[in-house]
Amino acid sequence: MHILHNVLFGFGHAVTWTNLSYCAIGCTIGTLIGLLPGLGPLATISLLLPLTYSLPADAGIIMLAGIYYGAQYGENVSAITMKIPHASSIVACIDGYAMTLKGKAGLALLTAGVSSFIGGTIATIVIATLAPWLAQIAFMFSPADYCALILLGFASVSYVSSSGGIVAGFAMALVGALLGSIGTDFATGVTRFTFGHLSLVDGVTLVSLALGCFGISEITRNLDRDNTFTPFSGKIDMRVNKQDMKRILPSSLRGSAIGSALGLLPGGGPAISQFGAYAVEKKVSKYRREIGDGAIEGVAGQAAANEAASRTSFIPLLSVGIPENPTMALMMSAFIMKGIQPGPVMLTQHPHTFWGLVASMWIGNCFLLFLNVPLVKQLLSVLRVPYAVLFPAILLFCCIGAFSVHSNVDDIYVMAGFGLLGYACKCLQLDVPPLMLGFILGPMLEENFRRATTLSHGSFMVFVERPISAALLGIIALLLCWNFLRFMRRVQHGRKPTSAASHREESAAN
Repeated sequence: MHILHNVLFGFGHAVTWTNLSYCAIGCTIGTLIGLLPGLGPLATISLLLPLTYSLPADAGIIMLAGIYYGAQYGENVSAITMKIPHASSIVACIDGYAMTLKGKAGLALLTAGVSSFIGGTIATIVIATLAPWLAQIAFMFSPADYCALILLGFASVSYVSSSGGIVAGFAMALVGALLGSIGTDFATGVTRFTFGHLSLVDGVTLVSLALGCFGISEITRNLDRDNTFTPFSGKIDMRVNKQDMKRILPSSLRGSAIGSALGLLPGGGPAISQFGAYAVEKKVSKYRREIGDGAIEGVAGQAAANEAASRTSFIPLLSVGIPENPTMALMMSAFIMKGIQPGPVMLTQHPHTFWGLVASMWIGNCFLLFLNVPLVKQLLSVLRVPYAVLFPAILLFCCIGAFSVHSNVDDIYVMAGFGLLGYACKCLQLDVPPLMLGFILGPMLEENFRRATTLSHGSFMVFVERPISAALLGIIALLLCWNFLRFMRRVQHGRKPTSAASHREESAAN
């Protein structure tokens, strides 16, 4: 009953005209962004983050959250109808596009919409139930415990690297941590790694890093490919029968459970959940023989997992105060920019923001269902925008977004430099998300490490004497040993070690 009272309290704040309007705006922008190649929710939130300075705190955060989970459905639409995947819709191309080729694009889109609604609803319930409980546990954490938790995030991020493998992912996370140390030391006030440039005294801004590594680099890569995407012009018939719904619901429920669980893990999220849900459907579905050749289950499970993971990824940020992916790092910046510190104290100091955000997630879920299912053919017309118009406009908004943070032209140059770095990483098949997470987690690790050693008078035993930190360090050791054993097993069998993503894609294909 206490949770129900809090949820009703949140709806009281979420259903104001201002918050409803910005929730609808965020969901609409997110859907359109999901359709467009070369621009994802991370770059879009980076663009719009400075523009939320003038918005009320609740409205700005609700809009940014709507962009994030709204993009997950838009990415499914482009993958199903035109086989244009984003990071979190790769699996949707398999059965979704196969259904389109069979003339069942409408059924595939309806399946994705209904499954996304189910996944988002279940994940919202999970947030309302688990986040307050985890926030209470977070009060028990000391600086040493936070150090171990952040180290677990580093270990997990290195494992879920999608192209370069475990070692490359960990290396990129370390590079991000070094970039995060640029600027003024928080404890001594001494500048470091600035190379005499006054523009780096305050450090590198998160917006410049995100816009460069994700926005400009993705645009450059798409221009380098010289691809031309044409809008879907086939028939969309969204009629569904009782038998189809019987196939959609079980897969959606399984995908929702998998996405809700994987969304909680550091480094997890929609990109990982889609593979897990698809692999489970291949094993347990009654129609598993059809999966891979245009089966409803192949669309329903991954769509529900995507939406569920995109919402439960808010739990570590809201309850513990640690972002688990680059988008959550930007959301953390939005909270701090509004004078709200994410973490266990948020529930007591800003309950209206916390519960208003939770309630708005379900409201946004309804917006996405009623917006996308009837209007999907009209939304696809956004792909008629020529590249010659689209990409210069995106570059312009990237420059405006980088400049508006500190009104400093140097931030545009920094963004351009990170754009070149991001493009080079993509050419070398190195993952950028671990770099982004290392950038945000590195300073947090340094700060808590200094606090822990100060409180223990320089003794490192504090990290093994406390039960929480010792348990987390034990989990890290088990994770590293397991990865090492898998590596040695491949070497013994004469197989070339593969990256985490190629292993997941192999499992999904089989």
